[in-house]
Amino acid sequence: MKAVQIKQFGVEHLAIADLPVPKPAKGEVLVRMKAAALQYLDLIVINGAVMPDLKLPHIPVSEGAGIVEETGEGVSKWKPGDRVMIHFVQEWIAGDSHPSTNAIRTGLQAQGTLTEYICISAEALVRSPINLTDEEASTLPVSGLTAWTNLVTLAGIRAGQTVLTQGTGGVSLAALQFAKAAGAKVIATTGSDDKREKLKQLGADEVINYKTNKNWSEEVNKLNNGSGVDITLDMGGAASLEQSILSVAMGGYVGLTGFLGGASVTFQLAPAIMNYVRLQGNSVGSRSDFEDMVDAIEINNIKPVVGMVVPFNEFRKGFDALQKGEVFGKVVISFN
Repeated sequence: MKAVQIKQFGVEHLAIADLPVPKPAKGEVLVRMKAAALQYLDLIVINGAVMPDLKLPHIPVSEGAGIVEETGEGVSKWKPGDRVMIHFVQEWIAGDSHPSTNAIRTGLQAQGTLTEYICISAEALVRSPINLTDEEASTLPVSGLTAWTNLVTLAGIRAGQTVLTQGTGGVSLAALQFAKAAGAKVIATTGSDDKREKLKQLGADEVINYKTNKNWSEEVNKLNNGSGVDITLDMGGAASLEQSILSVAMGGYVGLTGFLGGASVTFQLAPAIMNYVRLQGNSVGSRSDFEDMVDAIEINNIKPVVGMVVPFNEFRKGFDALQKGEVFGKVVISFN
């Protein structure tokens, strides 16, 4: 089989290797990958910014979907031909996260999805939504689930609330779609006027250009009748957290989800304290959350936004596009 490997840190050093097809052990499933979706996490793993002690060579990428090829001894839940997605935090089945449940993550402690075949525990698979293609389904294990867990599990979104989404990455676009399905008003931000209409078409009620509105929290309040929003997912870290806090209403929820603008944050504490703002760190969710999200996607016929699909042998084009940040939606590598 062919797989992309990190042999030394740096995107420029990624290379395709010929490897033997793994054999599923007891309790494992062999999955033939159909699509792998890229995200910022993959870049920082490949560049050695996290897990600098990562054992190399290593297969990167944390999101993916495929088809069950073979099952190991004792596996009854899955059969050959089943369409499945790879769960990111492989041992987080339900409930709260604990150090033990976080021990094995796809593309980090475990080999990733940028490979033609992957062997994985039967418990670390979730069925793909019947209304989605493999390319669409591949975007859900991290981006989709992070948005879902923040909005539904942690923030407890309700119809009639207002949600602020930030930018046009996979998490933010999934949050927009889930918020609209829940009956919420959505205010979206973008740094590109070219993407304004696309956000509107996806369901955004209002769109703000954060580059031309540096204090965009003021515009958020104006667009929501002088009141802050109920929920926002902060994507920029150092570049956006203070504005996120100023954007939410009293008792509002700020999901600490990304750090595209830097991981070291300095902000004024008073607004967060005086307005009882809830700052909640979060990374994806449990398999139970994942399964609930699949049901919701099917019931509401939600289609994840795939902005670019490239074939496996041209995977570098996908990483180039991801680094430039110009694609509206997810960048997906296809094995078809």
